[in-house]
Amino acid sequence: MNARLAVLALLCALAGCAHVPSAVRDNARLTPDTAIRRDLLTLPPPKGRIAVAVYGIRDQTGQYKPAPDSSFSTAVTQGASSMLIRALQDSGWFIPVERENLQNLLTERKIVRALEMPQPAGTPPVQMPPLLAASVLIEGGVVAYESNVRTGGVGARFLGIGMSTQYRVDQVTVNLRTVDIRGGQILQSVSTTKTIYSYELHPSVFKFVNVKDLAEFEAGTTRNEPTQLCVGEAIEAAVVHLIAQGIRAGNWAPQDEDGVSNPVLRRYLAAAGSAP
Repeated sequence: MNARLAVLALLCALAGCAHVPSAVRDNARLTPDTAIRRDLLTLPPPKGRIAVAVYGIRDQTGQYKPAPDSSFSTAVTQGASSMLIRALQDSGWFIPVERENLQNLLTERKIVRALEMPQPAGTPPVQMPPLLAASVLIEGGVVAYESNVRTGGVGARFLGIGMSTQYRVDQVTVNLRTVDIRGGQILQSVSTTKTIYSYELHPSVFKFVNVKDLAEFEAGTTRNEPTQLCVGEAIEAAVVHLIAQGIRAGNWAPQDEDGVSNPVLRRYLAAAGSAP
């Protein structure tokens, strides 16, 4: 009887180690900031914001999720363009202009012009400003997604009581380049890589309480780092590097000369081997 109580107590302790969601439903919330995004927000202000066009950041990996998932489900997000536009806005250095869905914008402008006529006498005309032209074009894409770059695990069992862990590391690579629209010259080109971690924790008990009674217990928890957040972080890092390299090349400059001494900016210049 004491052996049974001991096993039950052990089972309860192992069950407490497993993570159980506190609620079935969770409210939507803002996407949490990463360390790279905080770097993006603390860059020095520019001398002048740059109008930039993004026509589309494509998934160039050709990777699909492994079975049993659908063969039509891609391994990485298809929303890289939206992530890039947000990063460009948050940096404070760029003014993104709509180009990916330009036809929708042109249609709405035609509707506004069509509503101008006929108008009652004395009605002021609707002022339609011209579209903002971009001076820089940003191209690129998600160029690589490598699965199982590194895998491993460890486990141990003693007297029927054991614990095992497994982990897997994937890797996503993003490439971005800035293009001068006047001559088509590529100003900067950067590639950033982000690792994606997944792990599994698996405790188990397999023990005879007595000759006829067998106690068996298994539990487990798995944690997968969201792929889309990793792609977004790689894009944000690429934007910071584009800004840093553009300052070094003299394509743009911070508002104040002391901005070059910004610790975040210096760190990214040092990472590229070009600290001032």
